[in-house]
Amino acid sequence: MQTIVKCDKNDFAALAAIWERSVRATHLFLDEDAIAAIKAALVPDYFPNVELYAIVENNSPLGFIGLLEDMIEMLFVDDNCRGRGLGSVLVDFTIQKGVKRVDVNEQNPSALAFYYAKGFMIVGRDEVDDAGRPYPILHLSLPKS
Repeated sequence: MQTIVKCDKNDFAALAAIWERSVRATHLFLDEDAIAAIKAALVPDYFPNVELYAIVENNSPLGFIGLLEDMIEMLFVDDNCRGRGLGSVLVDFTIQKGVKRVDVNEQNPSALAFYYAKGFMIVGRDEVDDAGRPYPILHLSLPKS
């Protein structure tokens, strides 16, 4: 049985491992330098600044989502668990908590299709990511209700 649990610093190593397996399977546009730079920032910079929730089965995290206010800051499902609906469960959980926005790498069409299926629409675009790397970011939002 799967449950969603709130994470703390004791979970960061397991979440970082899920992040890396997921990114290597889905973010093929990232080069090794970008992966290394982001990975180095996960635990000290990114994880402590978001509200993290993991979907857990048999005491093992299978994926996680990070929130800041009404925005999904990160969503990663372990590569060997993709296609099981875990990302949908996490996003649905956060929508119930009031999430309305998410940013997606333009070069990740599967993520864009996933969020479209969840009702998100593109509302903006930046040429580069937050670190100034040449990875365009699409800003998505749920329609106003």
